[in-house]
Order: sequence, then structure tokens, then C-alpha cells
Amino acid sequence: MEYALLALSQAAGLLLVPFGLPGTWLQVAGMAGYAWATDFTRIGWPTLAAAVVLAIIGEVVEFTIGARYTRMYGGSQRAAWGAILGGLVGAVVGVPVFLIGSVIGAFIGAFVGAVVMEMTRGPEWRAALRAGWGAFLGRLVATVAKAAVSVVIAALALVSALG
Repeated sequence: MEYALLALSQAAGLLLVPFGLPGTWLQVAGMAGYAWATDFTRIGWPTLAAAVVLAIIGEVVEFTIGARYTRMYGGSQRAAWGAILGGLVGAVVGVPVFLIGSVIGAFIGAFVGAVVMEMTRGPEWRAALRAGWGAFLGRLVATVAKAAVSVVIAALALVSALG
């Protein structure tokens, strides 16, 4: 029964990550619950610590890659912050599309945030749109990278619990 709940928490976490929700932390919580329920016999403190480190890495990657891509595409530091904040606001506000509205909102928000903040530096539309495109691509890469971290956490949890 405990293993089934662990597997369910890992699957739910994997599904939440692409939507910009804290799926990696649900996975860590599921691991902690399993470890506690089984008296830390299969999943111990070192494994839990590794999962926490991976979840932190996933968060850092998610928040920094968008800014890095914005800068890589010629955006200013201001545009990079606009991409981060716009992505967060977009994910929270979302768009009225069932199930994937927050994902679309995060991508649009990163783009718009970078463009708007870059436009505060001057009226150069091409540079602002290029920075916005970088923010959009950065958000895409960040989502894929965090999903990869989530897969590693799930594998760590499920394999550790079996061993």
C-alpha cells in the first residue's frame, strides 16, 4: 500500500511540473511520507536529502534559464527580470484554456514581461521582441529541464523503495 501511494505521488508530481506547479516538492513529500511509513528502512535520510537537493536544483534552473535566454537574445537585465516576473504572473493568472491555461500563461507572461521591460529602455521594438523571444524559449527550456529533474526524482524514489 505504501509503495502504491509513493508511486501515485511521483506520477502526480510528474504531471504537475509542466503546468508550473510544485510537482517536485510533491514528489519529495511523497518520499518523506513513504520513508516515515516504512520506518526509513528503504528510503533513508541520504536519499531524502538527495531528493531535496534535486528539487532545489529544479527550482533554480526554472527561474534562471528564462533570464539567461533573455540575456542571450540581447535583452537587458531589466528584460530578464521582466521575463521571470511575467512568467510567474502569467502562470498564476493563466489563460482561459482548460487544463493548460497556466502553462500558456507562463509562456506568454515571460514573453510580454521581457518585451515590456526592454521597451522601458528605449523604443527599439526589434530588440524588445528578440528579448521576448529569448524569454519564451528560455521558459520552454526551463520547463523541459525541470521535468527532467522530476523524472530523476521519481526514479530515485521508486528504485530506492524497491531496494
